[in-house]
Amino acid sequence: MFIDTAPSSANPVHALPAPRPLRWFAGLAIATAMLTGCATKLPTQVERPMSHAVSPSASTTLGALTYQRKQAENKAGAEASGFQILAGAQAAYGARLALVQGAQKTLDLQYYAIHADASTARLLDAVVKAARRGVRVRVLLDDFHGTGRNAQVMRLAFEPNIEMRMFNPLMGSRDSPFSRMWYAATDFQRAQQRMHNKLFLADNVMGVMGGRNLGDSYFDNDDSSNFLDTDVLILGPVVKDLSRSFDRYWNNERAYPVQSLISKDQLLAMQLASQAGDAAGAGNNGAGLSASASSTRPMPPDGEPRGGSISTEQRTRAWDMQALDLRTTPLVWARAVMIADEPSKIPAVDSDGKSEAMTTAPGVMESQALRQLRLRSAQAASRASTSGVRQPPPAADSVVDGLIHLLAYAKKDLLVVSPYFVPNEDMRSAFKAAVERGVRVRILTNSLSSNDAPIAHVGYARYREELLRSGVDLYELISDDSTLRAAFGVGSGQNSFLEGKRIMLHGKILVLDGQLFVTGSMNLDERSKLQNTEIAVLVRSRELSRQATDMIERGLQSGAWHVVLQDGRLVWKAPQGSQLQDETTEPDTSLPLRLMLKIISPFTPDSML
Repeated sequence: MFIDTAPSSANPVHALPAPRPLRWFAGLAIATAMLTGCATKLPTQVERPMSHAVSPSASTTLGALTYQRKQAENKAGAEASGFQILAGAQAAYGARLALVQGAQKTLDLQYYAIHADASTARLLDAVVKAARRGVRVRVLLDDFHGTGRNAQVMRLAFEPNIEMRMFNPLMGSRDSPFSRMWYAATDFQRAQQRMHNKLFLADNVMGVMGGRNLGDSYFDNDDSSNFLDTDVLILGPVVKDLSRSFDRYWNNERAYPVQSLISKDQLLAMQLASQAGDAAGAGNNGAGLSASASSTRPMPPDGEPRGGSISTEQRTRAWDMQALDLRTTPLVWARAVMIADEPSKIPAVDSDGKSEAMTTAPGVMESQALRQLRLRSAQAASRASTSGVRQPPPAADSVVDGLIHLLAYAKKDLLVVSPYFVPNEDMRSAFKAAVERGVRVRILTNSLSSNDAPIAHVGYARYREELLRSGVDLYELISDDSTLRAAFGVGSGQNSFLEGKRIMLHGKILVLDGQLFVTGSMNLDERSKLQNTEIAVLVRSRELSRQATDMIERGLQSGAWHVVLQDGRLVWKAPQGSQLQDETTEPDTSLPLRLMLKIISPFTPDSML
């Protein structure tokens, strides 16, 4: 087992926080002073053996189950896929466990972040066991978090039958965040462009995709704060499109085999040094971080958990998670399409590790079904041109662009959930146009108190009044309400551990006219549009849309502030029946924080948030 999860161990974890790249400059002067020249250039002449997803087969356990359930339950046509919304931690974790345990041919994992903690240790232990029984495993991980303890995840690459590649690697020593910070600053544009896609695929017939990274805080297992997230279990044809997207990234020149970046011995040396430092910092009691050290740790930026000790309780909770029963879990069968940014959205690098110039727009990869849908939508828009519906361009430059174009077809109702919400001019115009043609537009995002990256809140707050004046309904998550999870239908009352923990929104959902359900890795912000690569699925289903709408509306009613304008001033209306009072300033925040964000707001462009 490559990550120690033995219940008797109390080694503290020093997971490197993941700052949004703009924040790197805060410590750049210190980093420059501490550099020792330990970084090296990125490797050249890298061998990347090409490989592709296997053909789906009914001879595998998962393939046979998919075929049987589709034959018995599907009424939506041959191209339909099966879906289940995974809103709670047990369902999300259990679905991934079930895929690993059921896989017989392949496992393909693509993630922005995989953290070396209790939840991931149990999950990756199962992945290693799958590889040892003959499953071909490919793991594609963005390199932004590949330092400190999290670098130990790369030991997967040295397991038999597992290949692992790091996407868009950064120069600098992996045991020195200052070194990597410096080299990232010298190629700032490429460093802030990250592979944000999230896929977990088994035998090319079943998969999970959505907003979750892999780590304790994504599975309700962090001791201080956890994310409210959403993804979907998928069975059937659209999984092949997801696999094709994975292959495009896996075989791309931006993906570096781990062995070309670091050796197993180097990882082991890093681990031993970290353990020695942990033991020295723990004091004589060996219990990990002291209470005072724990209480002064910084808040986790950019959706990533802070460091801390792995407790016996965390290990126990992770190992108590049960695999989802794929035979009986309810499914909705519907037609769906995938859209994904091309990997070329992120510049390639030259021999010095610097960005090469982008010569063409990267565009969006899409299925044949989506191209047909786009054609039909354009024809419909043309017929509706007299009613003020704007015809979108024939193609999108990014996943976010595609979703903005989609807003033009809303007729009655539009529900949007985006944890980081920085609406550019096209988004604001699309929302305003929708309201003007009679569409009810409701948007849920993080409040300042629930936002793990407060600086990102700046890009939303500067447009808040404009959106309200245009008729958009805005809701902001309550970060610590005891009924929050129950409000969103994920059953907080069943887990007393969650009581009193900080909750942060991380799911990404769009529901259009109660007919089209969209989820994926993207936020509606400039970072997802311009910097990160993203992926999404669009499912045409009244039933799935109803399930998502019911879940979101429960949250809006009892788990979110309703932001309104009264006498020209912002007011945060407390949920009816709650013990909270209406507020006229950002709820549950300090005056110094609010003042700081107002001061830096003029100097923080949307594209950097």
